[in-house]
Amino acid sequence: MKLEDLPYIHNLGQAFRRIVSLYPDKIAIQFSPQEKYSFHDLNLLSNQWAQYLKESNIQEQDVVAILNEKSLSSFALMVACLKIGVIYTNLDASSPKARLNKIIERCNPKIVFSDIGSSIPDLIFDGPIVDYSEIAIDEYSKEDHTSEINGSCAAYIMFTSGSTGFPKGAVISHSNLLHFIQWGRTTYSVSPDDIFTNANPIYFDNSVFDFYVSIFNGASVVPLSHQLVKDARALVSAIEQNQCTFWFSVPSLLVYLLTTRVLTSNSFPEIKRIAFGGEGFPKNKLLQLYQMFSQRTSIYNVYGPTECTCICSSHQVCDDDFQNMNELTTLGKLAPNFGYEIIPLDDNSEIGELCLMGPCVGLGYYNDEERTNGSFISNGSPFKTWSYRTGDLVERVESGFLYFRGRVDNQIKHMGYRIELEEIEAAYAGLVEVDEVGVVYQRLTAELGQIVAFIKLNDAAVDTDSIVIKIKEILPQYMIPRVQRVLEELPKNQNGKIDRNRLKELL
Repeated sequence: MKLEDLPYIHNLGQAFRRIVSLYPDKIAIQFSPQEKYSFHDLNLLSNQWAQYLKESNIQEQDVVAILNEKSLSSFALMVACLKIGVIYTNLDASSPKARLNKIIERCNPKIVFSDIGSSIPDLIFDGPIVDYSEIAIDEYSKEDHTSEINGSCAAYIMFTSGSTGFPKGAVISHSNLLHFIQWGRTTYSVSPDDIFTNANPIYFDNSVFDFYVSIFNGASVVPLSHQLVKDARALVSAIEQNQCTFWFSVPSLLVYLLTTRVLTSNSFPEIKRIAFGGEGFPKNKLLQLYQMFSQRTSIYNVYGPTECTCICSSHQVCDDDFQNMNELTTLGKLAPNFGYEIIPLDDNSEIGELCLMGPCVGLGYYNDEERTNGSFISNGSPFKTWSYRTGDLVERVESGFLYFRGRVDNQIKHMGYRIELEEIEAAYAGLVEVDEVGVVYQRLTAELGQIVAFIKLNDAAVDTDSIVIKIKEILPQYMIPRVQRVLEELPKNQNGKIDRNRLKELL
């Protein structure tokens, strides 16, 4: 290719159009060896959904919400949004309707789409809720609708747990993702011959890697349903039948496969790279995985916040990582397109809060100026640059590697999800039966833990099982405390606030 033939690409619609022109007949989305769709197929279907959006008067930078269970139409709709500058947000259809309604209130979508048919939850929403099956999409034009939106436009909103009891929506731009796609291609030598797994829920930030680093580099992606992922044998079989070459998930899913003993050294014959992130990987289980696959597969520990395009570091696991079995694997060094500083806890501390800078730092929290101003900060003179305060405590050692050492707040990582303990407390506090609540995280091992709720009831006769039932109607399953304890009084500190440290002493 001549230098003058290299295109200038400044948004994701253009990036997708270029991939389609290079690899029209290659498989983009593969649900099974028998059900495959090429980039040409995905392109035409996304054009039709783009036309539908336009005829529905959806404008540039309007928000579209998708109750997404990984259907072909949902993926095509995501691409359609990117082509015409509409912001999409993928939502968990199984999440309690109370939480979904909070998200809907925050992002105020113009329209909600669903691929779950008659099981659409009862949403507090004045706009249309569209079931894909009710739309005669073939009647819409297949003409290309790629626009000239600039790279600073928002591409998607990813909702995570919020400390006020209200989920917060991290906004990521086209430019953020273009950098991310190129980093992924370079770091992992991604080629159009690769086939990525998509075991991660599509509303979870790990799925950003699955979708963007595969599709926008001409590789294939294999969407795996929630039901399939829960079946260890069926999951391993699906990976092998689809000849996947790249696995990415939370550590707990790999631990599940190891614990159930369905994963052996003969499994995943085509997998060349295994990446994990989102939580600590138990060292003994990681060693087991490493011994199984390291001779033929590269294994990576990745780290990064949702607010900074989901990954900012990738460390290839090696023999040296098992010299100390009592600490988590290093985060390694940050990706080249990130700058950072570590704000020490005090003058004598080697540990501090990690602040990230660079072109992958997102745009803030959608419709949430207060929390945006609290986490996205200016570095000041002599000119303004922006950084994101991760809230993660890290330590930098002589090698330059970073190690995760904890949090500055009450956010935890549990089952791969970022959870603000205050959001759980807010759910309990909203129940008329509960007078006081304090939620803590009990660390069981260096990598594993459980959520524990301490509550004071206003009537000793209240059935505590009924409390659990009500909490399940407010919070998603991964946020439900594993242990719920009733106290006559919750301990307080000198300021009259609930003392979490003293609660931890009761564990």
